[in-house]
Amino acid sequence: MKISDFQTKDVINIVDGKKLGHITDLELDLRQGRIDSIVIPQYSRFMGLFGGPGGEVVIPWRNIVKIGADVVLVRMDETKQRLEEEDLHARG
Repeated sequence: MKISDFQTKDVINIVDGKKLGHITDLELDLRQGRIDSIVIPQYSRFMGLFGGPGGEVVIPWRNIVKIGADVVLVRMDETKQRLEEEDLHARG
């Protein structure tokens, strides 16, 4: 599978059914020759109108449940996801 194949798929969290976005990057472990995690950009909203870059969510490869024809299903604990979002907002 090519990275371009990944980039066309929606990433869905199976815990809450939320669409997280599309994969834009991969983190690689060059020593082991494997993918460590997928990277999904997050967009901030100003009063619900404008979407600008708001950081990224890094999902470990072990959290991928299934890679389908149209979607990548991941398991992201809601608490963990909120903490990552709060951390992004704290960084500014």
